[in-house]
Amino acid sequence: MKISGLVSILDDRYGKPPLRRTYWSTSAFAKEAMTLLLHPDGSLRRHVMDDLRRYLLGQAPMPGRTEECVRAAAGWLLKAQAATPDDGVSLGYFLCDEINQRWRASYPETTGYIMTSLFRFARRYEGSAAREAAIKMGHWEIAVQMPSGAVQGGPVASPDKQTPAAFNTGMVLDGWCSAYDETHDPAFLEAARKAADFLVADLDDAGYFKTNGDYVSPGEIKTYTCLCAWAIYRFGQLVNEARYLDAAIRSIEAALKQQQSNGWFAHSCLSQSDRPLTHTLGYTLQGILEVGLLAGREDFVTAVRHGVDPILERIKPNGYLPGRFYSDWEPATFSSCLTGSAQIAIVCFRLAEHTGSDAYIASANRLVDFLKSLQLKESDDPALIGALAGSFPMLGSYMRSGYPNWATKFFLDALMLQHDAETVAVS
Repeated sequence: MKISGLVSILDDRYGKPPLRRTYWSTSAFAKEAMTLLLHPDGSLRRHVMDDLRRYLLGQAPMPGRTEECVRAAAGWLLKAQAATPDDGVSLGYFLCDEINQRWRASYPETTGYIMTSLFRFARRYEGSAAREAAIKMGHWEIAVQMPSGAVQGGPVASPDKQTPAAFNTGMVLDGWCSAYDETHDPAFLEAARKAADFLVADLDDAGYFKTNGDYVSPGEIKTYTCLCAWAIYRFGQLVNEARYLDAAIRSIEAALKQQQSNGWFAHSCLSQSDRPLTHTLGYTLQGILEVGLLAGREDFVTAVRHGVDPILERIKPNGYLPGRFYSDWEPATFSSCLTGSAQIAIVCFRLAEHTGSDAYIASANRLVDFLKSLQLKESDDPALIGALAGSFPMLGSYMRSGYPNWATKFFLDALMLQHDAETVAVS
């Protein structure tokens, strides 16, 4: 990291925000860190200290053992579903919460695309329990779908407290498309159509979704919502209706208007668009790539390569990737967003399949092998086994001290792609 980058990060964190906000954010971090480092549970203290040690001394990657990691990740997602009183998947497991409240409420958005991952796992690894769990998730999503066809933002709420979010709707649409593919249950197709119609109607004249919801910063477009276009395109193919395919293409073409000459995307973050997360950059890149592959749009694929190649140059030899980037592709944080690392690996694996490039395979493997080394294979707390944290170190800036379900979902997706690539290489 350049000295100028170090100064920029410190200035963004402590210099630019109002003094009051800086005080409260620093105070919250200090309280959370002390809660973990002085926790009465000795095994938890050791877990946090070991995580910090590995961050400071450098964590070695873990090649191999891919199928073992796949099964552990899928098992954790099933555990996260079982931890809720309904058939949704818990938002995640958070160490600073009260011990009997560490599993948070079900999260409709991510339960949606977790369905797709579990169906793939079930087909690839003969996981009948995962298939049944995913079907239950799909029916639960129907039960909580809003009358408009939208999916609510945030953790599951009663109907009077639900607020619509286009992005969340797209992620559940993806799951319903997968559920219909798997079961041919018309209930999934009906729910998917309502969601797809909401999304198509939500596009403005420029091709951007209007309903970003209450859980992200207001007042700007959100480029990463172009990931919804992939789900819309999938639905259009299911029902063989061009209006959905056309809407998906329009959304991707709008997203590409936000790409700068160096490949970086503007307005592509939940809250800090001048330094987006690799997580939301990953959403953007995956949406453009998958629609490009389905539609045969090589210009979309080229744009993805232009956007991902600068990120790959920032991967350290052990596979560590900074979690945010400024518009000149300099790192904008001291920690890694592990969800984003998994998503960038997915994009690389998919590009390798399309282009035959060994360089993309190598980059993807570096990222995934690093993540494998951070997945807990054993712990005094069984709720941690198989999970991937939000940040590395876990006291980093993204989902601090937590194990959000989407980190493990994208990790599972990346692992399955790595396992596929390994199988092809051996055969």
